Amino acid sequence: MSRLAIMKAVLGPVLRLMFRPRVEGAENVPGTGPVILAGNHLTFIDSMIMPICLDRPVFFIGKDEYVKGKGIKGRLMAWFFTSVGMIPVDRDGGRGGVAALMTGRRVLEEGRIFSIYPEGTRSPDGRLYRGRTGIARLTLMTGAPVVPFAMIGTDKIQPGGAGIPRPGRVTVRFGEPMEFSRYDGMDRDRYVLRAVTDSVMAEVMRLSGQEYVDMYATKAKEAA
Repeated sequence: MSRLAIMKAVLGPVLRLMFRPRVEGAENVPGTGPVILAGNHLTFIDSMIMPICLDRPVFFIGKDEYVKGKGIKGRLMAWFFTSVGMIPVDRDGGRGGVAALMTGRRVLEEGRIFSIYPEGTRSPDGRLYRGRTGIARLTLMTGAPVVPFAMIGTDKIQPGGAGIPRPGRVTVRFGEPMEFSRYDGMDRDRYVLRAVTDSVMAEVMRLSGQEYVDMYATKAKEAA
């Protein structure tokens, strides 16, 4: 049994008891082959709840600072995050986006599930912000279908994305798979990348019921 399976077996019951996730549309996630999960990002625990909602392992990227801590606490954090499916990537600097993209591509080419938040960061106010086009590059480069999803209620049990979450009920809603084979070979066309990304975000908005803001979340945070 893999570390991921062990951690899921140990932590899964605890997380289900705390958050009582209501899962809708899990049958939309293919049982085999590469899959891109693309959804909204409300708070830190989104990535902890997602893996317990599906039978298949889910992989996602996270800041490498989570695994660089020193001492016993640092080693425990590194073990925990990598055990729940996080792949550490240095996302700072100009090459951070490329590293994240290549990591996702590798996971998909191995026939696994890769989860991504197209907004690029947590929503600062609960609204849904403009998606980054990395999601479009991934699906066009690998041919993997995109399954949109919505996390609903996680911001109520962990307001602000920090601190210890309180018990409560959340909903994880999966939409139908989206495929973009009609754009084969066009993964460098910025208009195609924007169109694909916007179509995915429109589905996320429909599933989540969030108000959409045609602005990057990072810009909204800088302006706050």
